[in-house]
Amino acid sequence: MKITSYQQNLLSDIERLTGFYEVITEKSKGIIYDLGTGSGVLSSWAAPLSRFVYAVEKDPFTAQIAQKNLRLFKNVSLMVSDAKTTFFPEKADLIICEMMDTALIDEDQVPVLNSVQKYLKKDGDIIPCGVFNGVEAVDANIAHLCYHERVTPQHQLMSKLIIYDKIDFKKYINPKIHYSIPIPINNKGTVSGVKITTFTLLTPNFICGPTPMLNPPLLVPTNKLDVEKGDEIILKLKYSMGGGLDTLRASIEPVS
Repeated sequence: MKITSYQQNLLSDIERLTGFYEVITEKSKGIIYDLGTGSGVLSSWAAPLSRFVYAVEKDPFTAQIAQKNLRLFKNVSLMVSDAKTTFFPEKADLIICEMMDTALIDEDQVPVLNSVQKYLKKDGDIIPCGVFNGVEAVDANIAHLCYHERVTPQHQLMSKLIIYDKIDFKKYINPKIHYSIPIPINNKGTVSGVKITTFTLLTPNFICGPTPMLNPPLLVPTNKLDVEKGDEIILKLKYSMGGGLDTLRASIEPVS
């Protein structure tokens, strides 16, 4: 299979691939959309089990790679277009959309699914079907938000994980997030940021945690606040899903 270096990284993430392969081979049937098909690997798994696959990729160079990788499948149509504005000639039994990013901020998962919901049959499925988003208070020496991968950057957890958002991809999703989240503190010290973790629901009963290429946790700096064990702080969290990391704002304050 012909791939780019980025696609090579995706295909090297065995945990991510195993989860998607298991669910796609279980759910594939009838008419399938693969939105943001990339190299076409997910379409290649779905095609033998379906009547027809519409694989959509807006990047022309990546679409050329997918076209070569999918050329032997007679029941796959590659559409070089933006999934948000694509017209589909028939409704889908299954939509595969893996435009994922931590908290759904920096990729088009939410705008795309909001746009294509009208094409999903009433009894149709979406892979993934949703996410849970969680947050923890941390003490981390970071000046800019960054993904937490392997052992760097270092940080100390100051609270337990709080699930602050549960998103169902089969429903319309308001992309604007503006929450005030109470967080109980477990350790004495300084809170200087938060760690956002996304858990992906491949199906309602199949949850996939972060992997190197699927929603690695995001460390976000905040103002600094000295805390004692047993204190509670309020996290003010604001961003736009699909709007990019520049839309993310986070600050903390003590409970008065």
